[in-house]
Amino acid sequence: MMIIRGFTFLRQCSAAVAVAGLLVVAVPMTGHAQTGAPPPVATAPESPPAINDATETVENPYGLSALWASGDFVARGTLLALVVMSLGSWYIMITKWIEQTQLLHQGQRASAFWSAASLREGANRLDPRSAFRMVAEDGMQAAQSYEGGLAKQVDLNSWILMCLQRSIDAINNRMQGGLAFLATVGSTAPFVGLFGTVWGIYHALTAIGIAGQASIDKVAGPVGEALIMTALGLAVAVPAVLGYNWMVRRNKVAMDRVRGFAADLHTMLVGGKSAKPAARGA
Repeated sequence: MMIIRGFTFLRQCSAAVAVAGLLVVAVPMTGHAQTGAPPPVATAPESPPAINDATETVENPYGLSALWASGDFVARGTLLALVVMSLGSWYIMITKWIEQTQLLHQGQRASAFWSAASLREGANRLDPRSAFRMVAEDGMQAAQSYEGGLAKQVDLNSWILMCLQRSIDAINNRMQGGLAFLATVGSTAPFVGLFGTVWGIYHALTAIGIAGQASIDKVAGPVGEALIMTALGLAVAVPAVLGYNWMVRRNKVAMDRVRGFAADLHTMLVGGKSAKPAARGA
């Protein structure tokens, strides 16, 4: 009987311990559920700031206008010299290109001279302003003037050759006009720009000495002016050098055609074929 009571007591204690364990586990979970942080609330994304369509233009304080405004008479004089050299170079290159093109076209039309029945008729077929017409007229005039005077002291070949060479030299001198200016600009413009560079650096050092500190705002302006002068010097010199070489080459091609025409004319005049077309009734 005592044993039965003992088992009954143990079963009651086990049931009590099980209930107590369930309470211990359930109470923290309930408290956590009650005291937990509320779920995050979804918020709408912030709208980007409105972009202003009107863009503000900021004036460059270190451009050409600032260089002219803040520069002294030396900087302005250097800038004007570079501008004049550039304008002169482009004017010469354009005018010489037109003149050389005209001479080359005249050389192409000079073939009509050789299909004529006489030298006079052939000369009349050429343009009165043509360089080839000038050579033909000088050659025929030399042949006609050979009969009398001091011309008899030299032979006909030397006399006509001398007159034709004088005519060729006149045309060559006209075609060479202005090329010396291009060569001068091409060789001196970088040094003119370098002079402006040195003057700008001098002003930069002066500004640093007066301010007592080498801050960027004290150095940027004068150094920027110096770099602009260097760039302008190169911008003037490079086209002048390229233009000079190109013009010299075109002059050589054009003058070779003039010399070839003069050589053929010289052969005809010395050979006696229509040397004096008017006297021979041509």
